Amino acid sequence: MSAAAVEGSAVRSLRRNDLPELLRQIHDPPRTLFLRGSASADVLEQAAVAIVGARACSPYGSQVARMLGRELAAAGLVIISGLARGVDGEAHRGALEADGITVAVLGCGIDRDYPAAHAELARRICERGLIVSEYEAGVEPAPWRFPARNRIIAGLAAATVIVEARERSGALITADFALEDGREVFAVPGEITSTLATGTNRLLGQGATPLTSADDVLELFGLAASQRPTPRIGANAASVVERLTEGAASADELARATGLEPGPLAAALAELELAGLATEADGRYRGVI
Repeated sequence: MSAAAVEGSAVRSLRRNDLPELLRQIHDPPRTLFLRGSASADVLEQAAVAIVGARACSPYGSQVARMLGRELAAAGLVIISGLARGVDGEAHRGALEADGITVAVLGCGIDRDYPAAHAELARRICERGLIVSEYEAGVEPAPWRFPARNRIIAGLAAATVIVEARERSGALITADFALEDGREVFAVPGEITSTLATGTNRLLGQGATPLTSADDVLELFGLAASQRPTPRIGANAASVVERLTEGAASADELARATGLEPGPLAAALAELELAGLATEADGRYRGVI
């Protein structure tokens, strides 16, 4: 077991006949599924949605993945993803922020936290959910194993959401597996000039369901969004939020739109970030959806 594995999360396994029903239904179910984490295997029988996308995602893709993970988990869905950088990691983090359950599917041995940069995230997942793999301890990561693991990501979920994907993307492989299994596929629309939207926009052209909010997924499961209390903010912060509803903006753009001087604007932005109502990346601020 790697040093990243949490205490009390010894590896267990499920044989093919004991796999969750949805996973048994796929074309090539794993012979064995290894499990690590504090949750019971019953978690894999609960209503679940997979959220996957680009590793090198945009700030927008990161925000959307985290929002979907948070809001879908808060409504009671299990979030399935692949522990990869980018969209996968943000989906897991969003679920954890909602005190929800998330399951990470590895493309390597069950004793590995891959990538190593996500060891702490893996530890947090194990505290509430599961890490699973069809590979026993000691199996090294290999490029061909990751497309194979994508069938398990799709197979554990009744629906798959693609947040951002280039033309040739592992996320599109997951979408193909979901479609082959007769599962619902959602795609987040993207800018037609962005290479990160090439794959998702192509999916939409092929009949995937457009995703414009978490409600689109929740409707499929007959669920309603969990209502979060709205933080109380000052007048300056409120004027900044109003501008951010129109889209991302730099500090200079926000100053021009709101008429705020640098000091009050910086204070308003800090207030919004502390309240979880805005995020900053690459010098641009976005309102949290």
